[in-house]
Amino acid sequence: MSVKILFAAFIGLAGGLAVGAGFVAFISVLGIIPRLIQLTKTEKLIHSYQFAAVLGAVAGGWISLQDTTFGFWKFFLIPIGLANGIFNGMLAAALTEVLNVWPILAKRIGLQEKIVYLLMAIVLGKVFGSLFQWVYFVDR
Repeated sequence: MSVKILFAAFIGLAGGLAVGAGFVAFISVLGIIPRLIQLTKTEKLIHSYQFAAVLGAVAGGWISLQDTTFGFWKFFLIPIGLANGIFNGMLAAALTEVLNVWPILAKRIGLQEKIVYLLMAIVLGKVFGSLFQWVYFVDR
């Protein structure tokens, strides 16, 4: 093997380890999995949560390195998109919960007693924006 190939392999492995460690640290600091277990009262399934997180990260990393296209049936993509949206929403919610964004924002704009309306406006805005993007830009 040439030195270039070994060097490229070393750089790729180091980069992958750095990104993986950052992902695990990010998920750990936010406490998404423990919070999810606490909210759903499924402490007995902790190994399933861990396995799903690791399997998802490995499968996502492997698929992103391949030049793969999937020919899924359109209605099969609905639960996949729903799961992706749920994950992204939980990640955003966990981040804002850790940073206490909503109480600070509500206090700054003077809506302490109406924080539920603020949250519903944000949620409905995200839902309608996502639906608009999906209906307008998908299959065009």
